[in-house]
Amino acid sequence: MGETVSMPWWAFVALAVLALWSLLARLLIPSARWVLRRRLNRLIEHVNRRLDIKIQSFQLTRRQVLIERLIFDPQVMAALDEEARAGGRPREVLMAEVRRYAREIVPAFNAYIYFRVGYALARRLARLLYRVRLGHVDDATLAAAAADNTVIFVMNHRSNMDYVLVAFLAAERTALSYAVGEWARIWPLQQLIRAMGAFFVRRNSNNPLYRRVLERYVAMATEAGVAQAMYPEGGLSRDGKLRPPRLGLLDYVLKGFDPHAARDVVFVPVGINYDRVLEDRTLLRDTEAQAVRPGLPQTIGRTLRFIGRNLAQMVSRRWYRFGYACVNFGAPVSARKWLAANAAAVGGDLRSVGREQRFAITQKLAQDLMQAIGRTIPVLPVSLVATALLRARGPLDADRLGARVAELSAAAEAAGGRLYLPRSDPDYAVAVGLRMLLLRRLAQESEAGFAAVDAERPLLAYYANAIEHLLPAAAPAEAAC
Repeated sequence: MGETVSMPWWAFVALAVLALWSLLARLLIPSARWVLRRRLNRLIEHVNRRLDIKIQSFQLTRRQVLIERLIFDPQVMAALDEEARAGGRPREVLMAEVRRYAREIVPAFNAYIYFRVGYALARRLARLLYRVRLGHVDDATLAAAAADNTVIFVMNHRSNMDYVLVAFLAAERTALSYAVGEWARIWPLQQLIRAMGAFFVRRNSNNPLYRRVLERYVAMATEAGVAQAMYPEGGLSRDGKLRPPRLGLLDYVLKGFDPHAARDVVFVPVGINYDRVLEDRTLLRDTEAQAVRPGLPQTIGRTLRFIGRNLAQMVSRRWYRFGYACVNFGAPVSARKWLAANAAAVGGDLRSVGREQRFAITQKLAQDLMQAIGRTIPVLPVSLVATALLRARGPLDADRLGARVAELSAAAEAAGGRLYLPRSDPDYAVAVGLRMLLLRRLAQESEAGFAAVDAERPLLAYYANAIEHLLPAAAPAEAAC
């Protein structure tokens, strides 16, 4: 008879775990990866059939491969050697820094997360908070300009909702790669943002090695045809006006652009406007010279109170969405054609041009793009009504307010602005704009008519400033009716 072999229970458990791990590693995990990869490839094929701007192979390359390519890029290596000589720091230490920068910058694009998770979340959140509208877009022109070219959407920056809103509205056309500030580098938000194809930027870093790594990543993505989204202003508008452009990312694009290559770079101006910006009071407070910045507890407390008030209004069915949020897409601007017309002295090629001359040309392009963005910003009801109330000397009755808004609308259209009138009804536009201001107690009603609340004039100006560049300078204040 055979002998019975016994073993300690812990040894049996260890053997069982090893056997299970072997089964998973050799059979189940590879099979699951194959199934997931097959589904992902099908999703990419399906999405690419309907997108105007296709997902590029660069975006589908394994992240570690892109990191290694970036680390060992000849220009990055040259910058590393120069830094080692100038600063006397060991090359190994600098190499570790470069590796850290590359891992920080390079995204981990996942088509499933972008189109199945991110798109659904963006759509639900945007529609929950706003009446979302796509104002103007010339699909045929945009599709023609995007064919086999690198498309870069350049937009004004009103709110952190911009990322959500534009990603949602542009998802039928392309998968956007955003440049995102350091504010988003918190767990688990940074993992989701990176999977959506965004890359992180240290906007105020003067470290030459970091800037070179970032420059080379932007150049690599641009050469590969990755659709990108940039905010030339470099940050949120604090007073509602367009800010002067910053040249960093735009310079990185032009510095390595070959105007004779098959692939052009096409800039698409995008204008964004809201009837209510969630961060408006916080942004406006930053403009006050003597403002005391709230600490983290105060900021969290204020945010929770805001959420609590809105939840209470939802429960009592007294809650309105925050008005209209609208996006316009302007006429594409070809970098090749613009450089041929504005940099003819250097043959439209900035690759061998000195830094000062290149910056001067880039500055001119940035200004032209900001003007195009300004013309593209939607003219919304709250901005019109706020402007009318601020320019009035006293209260305006309903008829006079409607007439004043009509005058402002005509002036904005004459300057090339694009109006969004809900239901194509000017009277309804005045009504919904006024209702929003009355609900927020930024305007008040009396027997004499409607007027701005004096204490809230700075906030009203914030919304009026969104379209100020489209309007003539304020005439002597309008008399009360």
